[in-house]
Amino acid sequence: MGFDNCRCTLGLSMPLIALPARTEVQRLRKKGKMDESDDGRTVPPRSTGISGLDDILNGGFPANQLYLLEGSPGTGKTTLALQFLMEGVRQGETVLYVTLSETRRELLAVGRSHGWSLDGLHIHEMEPLEESLSPDHQLTMFHPSELELTETTQRVLRQVEELKPSRVVFDSLSEMRLLAQSSLRYRRQILALKQFFAGRQATVLLLDDLTGPGDDQQLQSICHGVVRLEQLATEYGAERRRLRVLKLRATQFRGGLHDFVLRKGGLDVFPRLVASEHHADFSELELSSGNPGLDRLLGGGLQAGSSTLLVGPAGTGKSSVCMSVCIAAAARGERSALFLFDETISMLKIRSRSLGLPVDTYIDAGLITLRQIEPAELSPGEFAASVRRAVEGKDDNGRPAKLVVIDSLNGYLLSMAEEKQLTSQLHELFKYTSQQGALAIVTLSQAGMVGPMSSPVDSTYLADTVILFRNFESFGHLRRAISVIKKRSGPHELTLREFRLSSGGLSLSEPLEDFQGVLTGVPTYHGKGDRGNRNEP
Repeated sequence: MGFDNCRCTLGLSMPLIALPARTEVQRLRKKGKMDESDDGRTVPPRSTGISGLDDILNGGFPANQLYLLEGSPGTGKTTLALQFLMEGVRQGETVLYVTLSETRRELLAVGRSHGWSLDGLHIHEMEPLEESLSPDHQLTMFHPSELELTETTQRVLRQVEELKPSRVVFDSLSEMRLLAQSSLRYRRQILALKQFFAGRQATVLLLDDLTGPGDDQQLQSICHGVVRLEQLATEYGAERRRLRVLKLRATQFRGGLHDFVLRKGGLDVFPRLVASEHHADFSELELSSGNPGLDRLLGGGLQAGSSTLLVGPAGTGKSSVCMSVCIAAAARGERSALFLFDETISMLKIRSRSLGLPVDTYIDAGLITLRQIEPAELSPGEFAASVRRAVEGKDDNGRPAKLVVIDSLNGYLLSMAEEKQLTSQLHELFKYTSQQGALAIVTLSQAGMVGPMSSPVDSTYLADTVILFRNFESFGHLRRAISVIKKRSGPHELTLREFRLSSGGLSLSEPLEDFQGVLTGVPTYHGKGDRGNRNEP
């Protein structure tokens, strides 16, 4: 029995939204209610209300098409759909939410949990369960898959005819799949839905919770675009969410996996960083490290737009050098953004004061911003987005950062313990800061204190400048050595100098020419005298 010949009324606990057959679509077109010539290609894309997702989709969903948003329960589909409709309301559009799996009250509760008002959203809710169970609705001589469609279908279509919405959400397809009772009938339902909205100037979002058997490739082939949301459970820490655009016809989009978080206020999507898409003009200057001795060792200073790796065992002064460079940048009026994986903000302030570094003054002036990172709570995509916002001045500070410090790479590695592409992500991050003219400094702690050292990851080839720190023993005293291993932007000293930290700041000695084997941790002394005082700063 065809859809347009069915005139029986039947309600079930989960009614199926049935759609007009092809003859009904053709009838509507003849009456002028559907415009075949308007295929949506000249209409601007529909913003999703999520800036990161719009970036991935190259502006948003292409208008007047049918899209599939799929993901297991709890991944954020309903929240994304509500943000999509709310953006339409903000732009003065008429929007419709057809809910088959949730009640109006539940949707309003979702909105309140995010601090939203859903005023302006038209919500079409399926009939109450009590009406569906009444005896009058249960008696029929027809098969449910043939008759449970008319009343619900007509209500939905009347809503569409009356409201003429430009954005429509169907939540969710699982009920349609269950009640269709066959994959063929289910596919016909989706095709009929697509045909019905063709030419109606509506962008339609279908939500699917993937509770059906297998991966429904047929449904994906019908839709103009497919976005999949995923939620991963990590061994320790918060769950990780990410999305992927599987398909978007006739439109360029950013492929791959993109991290996102679901928090109060909705989804925050972090597009995968592609450094080649971001470039800014900048002056190629040598920047002082804030220490004359270190500048001499570096051959003048650090190059703007370069990356520097400070590598050595714990306690050799890597973080202190970072703070010295930040203080020097602040004195020039440049902003520094520090991302602390290992040390707390309070401890960093205490240590900086003990070295005579006026960190509090520059923090209060907004020239140094500190962010303490919890590795188990942060995804690589969110961290990269935080760096990008700091460099572009789009974070809370609002001022572009010319210096970015990551302390340390060990903590960054912990934030992606299950990731296999740390080196690739770090390479992309270095390329991005370089093309923005920002100086990036990263610390890496090696295993061991004296003697042979090992690193959790080899990233020395990625950095433009590598500064090596070492502990060594001399005449019953633990001493520190510093040297520059490489510098791509120009010449540098090929010497080892003793490095000291005191209340007067940082100081470097003359080259350690009287010692042999400093990098082994237990050098031999070949100078004059018994204790080598001439090499002490």
